[in-house]
Amino acid sequence: MPQLGYTLSSEEFGPERLVEIAQRAEEAGFDFLSISDHFHPWVSEQGESPFVWSTLGGIATATDEIEVGVGVTCPTIRIHPVNVAHAVATVDEMFGDRFTFGVGTGENLNEHVTGERWPEHDVRLEMLDEAMDVMRSLWTGETTSHHGKHYTVENARLYTCPDEQPTTIGSAFGPQTAEWVAETLDGLWCSGPKEGPVEAYEGAGGDGPKYTQLHGCYADSEEEAIEMIYEKWPNGSIPGELGQELPTPAHFEQAAQMVEKEDIAEAGTTTEPDPQAHIDSIQQALDAGYDHVYFHQIGEEQEKAIDMYEEEVLPSFD
Repeated sequence: MPQLGYTLSSEEFGPERLVEIAQRAEEAGFDFLSISDHFHPWVSEQGESPFVWSTLGGIATATDEIEVGVGVTCPTIRIHPVNVAHAVATVDEMFGDRFTFGVGTGENLNEHVTGERWPEHDVRLEMLDEAMDVMRSLWTGETTSHHGKHYTVENARLYTCPDEQPTTIGSAFGPQTAEWVAETLDGLWCSGPKEGPVEAYEGAGGDGPKYTQLHGCYADSEEEAIEMIYEKWPNGSIPGELGQELPTPAHFEQAAQMVEKEDIAEAGTTTEPDPQAHIDSIQQALDAGYDHVYFHQIGEEQEKAIDMYEEEVLPSFD
């Protein structure tokens, strides 16, 4: 049976509101939640960027059974992997077996803030690989020292530590990273119903869960939905690798000036008010090979979307 989830958008909501949305999604019967880890929103109109690890503590105490994942953290530049490992270990303890840690090579938008150089993708993947070695050593609860190419750790030990290694899955858009994920991590994380990453992941021997996020806006009309997405999430229609390379929300706002309202539906964003459109979008992702599919409702009308999913969409996949 597929697992259906809901997005907690850290770019659009503050921590207390995210906790409220998490509670309502659990009540509605979603199987899991995914929360984004951002230092900046994509564009200033989104308006928020709370520290994800603090927010997760609130969600852990406010929910009972729903699984929760971070989609995804870059544990390489903005925050040293020692500190990420510490945060993950504590959150994993709070959630028990409900927590999934997602990692990726990151975006310049979030990572350049410490003044470190933003390297090319191959170097970022190399850094992520080394960061995973550091974090896994720390999650054993043993004293860890590490003198590598990118990171140094001396006499570090996590005393609050889970009994087992946290489940860790990796974001991948191209075959190189998907193959690394298959060889190194416990599952795949993606965005949209792309078949390529699944094929590369499984071709390299990956057999873990496969997550993907679907973006959309449920509103009274398609026109209202497109207007909301155009205002709050134009970055979803910016093409190519700009999402990884642009450094500030202001740059994304400049790039978004090239986005037309007609581009939004063409970007694969669900805008129709008919629940069947959401059902069909999820089925497309399942047909592409994903077994964990979650929906990102863009804009303020979170309860409205959750109510519709509870009544119309989730029962279609029971």
